[in-house]
Amino acid sequence: MTRDWSRAPPAMMPLLLVAPLVVFMLAFYALPVVAMLMRSVSDPVWSVANYAALPEDVVFLKTFSNTFYTSLIVTVATLLMAYPVALALVRAPRWAPLILVLILLPFWTSVLVRSYAWMVLMGRHGLINEALTAAGLLERPLRILNTPLATQIAMTHILLPYMILPIANALRQIDPSLLRASSGLGAPPWRTFMQVTLPLSMPGVAAGVLLVFVLALGFYITPAMVGGPREITLSMLIAQQVDHLNWAYAATLSAVLLATSLALIGICYRLPGVGNAFRMNVR
Repeated sequence: MTRDWSRAPPAMMPLLLVAPLVVFMLAFYALPVVAMLMRSVSDPVWSVANYAALPEDVVFLKTFSNTFYTSLIVTVATLLMAYPVALALVRAPRWAPLILVLILLPFWTSVLVRSYAWMVLMGRHGLINEALTAAGLLERPLRILNTPLATQIAMTHILLPYMILPIANALRQIDPSLLRASSGLGAPPWRTFMQVTLPLSMPGVAAGVLLVFVLALGFYITPAMVGGPREITLSMLIAQQVDHLNWAYAATLSAVLLATSLALIGICYRLPGVGNAFRMNVR
């Protein structure tokens, strides 16, 4: 006898709707992550020796610090570029559709293709060097590709939309009457921005910073393609260990990366207003 799910109690309907997603995430995400975590403490024998050796692992410490430094630079660069764009998106409704298309355009192109495009631009005989040489600004090409700068530029371009959209959402929720009241009280535009707009948009800024920083921590394709072989990131080190069949070390590094990301998310989510920036308003 087939059960009629349409007569299920109202309290059960949300659970039934999300059940396929829960099953999918458990089968294809949770179980592999648990297997990875188990391998980090069970290979070759059950112990925490793999984690205990990390504080003295020079390669890990250098890679971890380089990953954090790169993520920090990329986050700051995207924030400085994203805030004016988000402000224009909200304050210029006439140009908003065009700005939104330009923001979303990178999502329609593969990260691999965009990384290849940056390789073409920043190569020794790429468009940037050729243009500077043709203009007489350079006597010989600059070495841009395969440097930390190349990685930071390419990652900033790819992660920029993740910073713009949360900030634009926070700016859109600011009551326009507050801005008019500030102007009516004689405050110049810069003071209105510093004392009204900027403080009220900080939840969106914090949400964008969290998104970009966490995504930058685990970035692999772009640093591997445009970055230097000496300045590797943690995700690149994990891939190298997998290629060398060093599963225990790779699992340990993956667990550290996952724990770092979860810790940052937990800390930032407790900041005032950050949780609301990710929460949908359902009426």
